[in-house]
Amino acid sequence: MRAAGIDLGGTKIETQIFDADWQPVTRQRVPTPKDYAGLVKAVADQVRWAEAAAGEGLPIGIGAAGLVNPATGLALTANLVASGHPFPADITAAAGRDVLYVNDCRALALSEAVFGAGRGYHTVLGLILGTGIGGGISIGGHLLPGPSMTGGEFGHTSAPADLVAKHRLPVVPCGCGAMGCIETLIAGPGLARVALAMTGQELSPPAIAAAKGGEMAAVWQVWCDLVAALLRNLTLTVDPDIIVLGGGLSQIPGVTEDLTTALQSAQLAGFAIPKLAVAQGGDSSGARGAAYAAWTAQRSRQKVAS
Repeated sequence: MRAAGIDLGGTKIETQIFDADWQPVTRQRVPTPKDYAGLVKAVADQVRWAEAAAGEGLPIGIGAAGLVNPATGLALTANLVASGHPFPADITAAAGRDVLYVNDCRALALSEAVFGAGRGYHTVLGLILGTGIGGGISIGGHLLPGPSMTGGEFGHTSAPADLVAKHRLPVVPCGCGAMGCIETLIAGPGLARVALAMTGQELSPPAIAAAKGGEMAAVWQVWCDLVAALLRNLTLTVDPDIIVLGGGLSQIPGVTEDLTTALQSAQLAGFAIPKLAVAQGGDSSGARGAAYAAWTAQRSRQKVAS
């Protein structure tokens, strides 16, 4: 076996073991505990299960929502009961071995860069459009590092003031503590918020998507323009070869085509835009990215030791 990845979410913990061809060969899923001690134990149990199934010393990566402050080791996460705790260190202590902890959006971006829609491209930017907004940047098959480990928190950049003013969209507090983050208008709840502001109707994202060619056409266009503004900023900053979209909103039929048109309009006149594509890895992508990150980290340590 090559490595194991643990996809740690708010409702379930799923561990997948990957073979030498990076295909999942076995998996185990358990519910996510709602108390911190139970959460640490459940993840440590998954680490032990993976080692029992595939051998001691197996590289194991954990992909989880939220951030870990590298200066303090403390977690910051909205959907896990781990905020304010030294979560990775506690998992290591409970499991009795090292594991690699990586943000789940970054894990998906890495997986798609190496194995999925971004394969063959040098600079791959992953963007998750779901309940929240996040992503990651892979260059040459490696995640772009940084001292604060916040690179990829694209949803917490500011919403474009011109579009907010033009369409009289609400400026609301974000879960990160700031006001007016782009996430509050383009994540799933944000799409619903745009529809409410423009039409007075309280609709779910699936209902809005189903009517995007009819009565919700104007709402859909504004949402596309908002996402395109973020994509433009990311393109001007990173200039990626391809942007891979993940998350529930990326599964809306025609989303890549509509966002490509909106991004072309938003881009500097006459300049090219990156290709947009939907993530290919499905429910294995995040776990595989975490597993691959752990595997590459172990190889690097071995090379240094030799």
